[in-house]
Amino acid sequence: MHQTPASSFEYEPLIAAMATDRHVIAFDTPGYGMSDAPPAALSMTGYAECLVEAAALLGLTCDTGCDVFGVHTGALLAIEFALAAPVAVRHVVCSGIPMRSAAERADRLQAAHDATDALDEAGTGALALAAPLWDFIVTQRTPGVPLRRAAQLWADKLAPIDRASWAYQGVWRYDYGARLPLIRQPFLLLQPPEDIAAQSRAAAALVSDARIVEIERFPRDILELPQSLDRIGQALRRFLDGPHT
Repeated sequence: MHQTPASSFEYEPLIAAMATDRHVIAFDTPGYGMSDAPPAALSMTGYAECLVEAAALLGLTCDTGCDVFGVHTGALLAIEFALAAPVAVRHVVCSGIPMRSAAERADRLQAAHDATDALDEAGTGALALAAPLWDFIVTQRTPGVPLRRAAQLWADKLAPIDRASWAYQGVWRYDYGARLPLIRQPFLLLQPPEDIAAQSRAAAALVSDARIVEIERFPRDILELPQSLDRIGQALRRFLDGPHT
């Protein structure tokens, strides 16, 4: 499950790394990537229910079982997917759970609402988004991420245009304290030293069976760098191939 406002495109390197010994599926959240948009922004539960329906159509049923992994927004989608399909989901893996204070969530929720009117004839909102996003994704990228790949990631995040902030509305309304303690599957947090690392660990502490693996030395671009992908792949395989009851 991908970040907002990205798509499954960001997972291509990890898919290649993990698909050598397992079946890997990366969904586009409704309204992002190649996925049709809902008529309005959904809650995290609403988005996850759409993905559970899609998984069933692909044959990921209680009989076959699956494991879920998500980063940032995708972490909440993975959690909600696991809660919606508790028998089918064997393991839950998250990275960067975006749990912030109530005041921060309120401010960010208002910003997400304000951002939904970004599309206009002059392109004012879209162009205002493009430049700072280029700076963050491309200019500030970790050494080793190719320029073309970074530019493609930038374009991918621009693609939703005025829907880019829709999933954020669900993120900033999310009730972490009520939802995370409901998880019963084995739970792994893969945590890089990013700006929400402390909040992410605090969120994981709300899960009864949570383990944490630190992804040291990679504060960002963990899905892009060979070294971090190798670290993530090793941690995922050890965890996902272990017991799930």
